[in-house]
Amino acid sequence: MDLTNAKVLVIGGAGFIGSHVVEELLKEDVKEVVIYDNFCRGTQENLEEALKDPRARIFELGGDVLHTDLLNKAMEGVDCVVHLAALWLLHCHEYPRSAFHVNIEGTFNVLEACVKNEIKRLVYSSSASVYGDALEIPMTEEHPYNNKTFYGATKIAGEHMCRAFYNRYGLNYVGLRYMNVYGPRQDYRGTYIAVIMKILDRIDKGLPPIVYGDGSQSYDFVFVSDVARANVCALKSDAVDRNYNVGSGTRTSIRELCEMILEITGSDLQIQYEPAGQTFVTNRIGSTERAESDLGFKYKVELKEGLRRLIAWRNAHKEAVEKRRRAVGIEGKK
Repeated sequence: MDLTNAKVLVIGGAGFIGSHVVEELLKEDVKEVVIYDNFCRGTQENLEEALKDPRARIFELGGDVLHTDLLNKAMEGVDCVVHLAALWLLHCHEYPRSAFHVNIEGTFNVLEACVKNEIKRLVYSSSASVYGDALEIPMTEEHPYNNKTFYGATKIAGEHMCRAFYNRYGLNYVGLRYMNVYGPRQDYRGTYIAVIMKILDRIDKGLPPIVYGDGSQSYDFVFVSDVARANVCALKSDAVDRNYNVGSGTRTSIRELCEMILEITGSDLQIQYEPAGQTFVTNRIGSTERAESDLGFKYKVELKEGLRRLIAWRNAHKEAVEKRRRAVGIEGKK
């Protein structure tokens, strides 16, 4: 799809990933980027840079995916939609009925509004959680659904509703399965990436970083600006009715991640190992071949460089980081 002079609606556009998607879209010759967000997790601070561009604005009447009248109003005159709004993994785990309403019913509302407003293209944010623990490495998009979480179940439902809307109404869509996204503006709610912020908190206090278990749990970490770019690639591509992994394809264990952070910060602290607690997934690395061939997307930011950028953002935004700590009841630095 040609984005020249397009009006784009970003649902969940004030969030961690969403705000970066907004900024990436503003690099294109778009007419307008409208941000639809209820600010349950997203923040005004995340949009500080984007809103300096006169083409970006927050939809003024509200931003909840359960408010179908507002959702329809926000889509009037829109060419394409990026749907990122969702409750996160632990929230879904604790409140499965809310997960159903927001992630499943809310996504149905988005799809229905897309059809009603004759949206030309939708990018749906799915998740690598649909795979659960890897049965093979790297995981291709044909990897079986091995999910055991409510969050993953809602994302599977979202993928299949997109397919049903495509076959029933011709809704042009593409789905993106994010691996472990990290970077500036991240908070403490991401089950696998929150460990980065918590490690940095411990180092700040002169305390050894804690790793639960032996640290062999391995994930595919991908920088948030790369993920934002993947969304734009998906909008501009000819791909339709398919889901794509968005990751680096690189295996990194939690122990290696912790050692890398210690090296970057110049800390001589030693890792403190504790008994393993609740872990939803212990091994997940995605194949990147299909996204490269069909979407023209390949990650650019290596993990060490991405961590440096995250740490630089964190050091420059101490007040924002403290707000994120308080939001989840984490005590800040004394």
